[in-house]
Amino acid sequence: MEEVTEAVNNLSIAEGAAGAAPAAGAEGHKKNRIQVSNTKKPLFFYVNLAKRYMQLHEEVELSALGMAIATVVTVAEILKNNGLAVEKKIMTSTVDVKDDARNRPIQKAKIEILIGKTEKFDELMAAAAEEREAAGAAEEDQS
Repeated sequence: MEEVTEAVNNLSIAEGAAGAAPAAGAEGHKKNRIQVSNTKKPLFFYVNLAKRYMQLHEEVELSALGMAIATVVTVAEILKNNGLAVEKKIMTSTVDVKDDARNRPIQKAKIEILIGKTEKFDELMAAAAEEREAAGAAEEDQS
């Protein structure tokens, strides 16, 4: 788990960042959209990625299809319960996805959750960074 957290902390967010694959359709690629999968990355990868995105943008859109909906709701709830985000909008729909096995489209549920920074977001992130630095210094002292 530490490797995942470290990888996310060292992540530089650029256009086309991992975990934010381009969206299909007329909307195109949004710089503040995270498309969540429940098979590709662990839950806290998306939690930490959303925190990083919120440092750059006032709002972040979390998006998921099918079975990944539970994961995206959990990510949003973790951010809300930690006082980092507020829910602004929830949109649900169904989308046609091509099923290669049956050679016909199937409908999948889709959810998009728009979250925004809380007033205390920057303060909480700074406090968390200080805690990490203090823990790192304490670890070095013990070595």
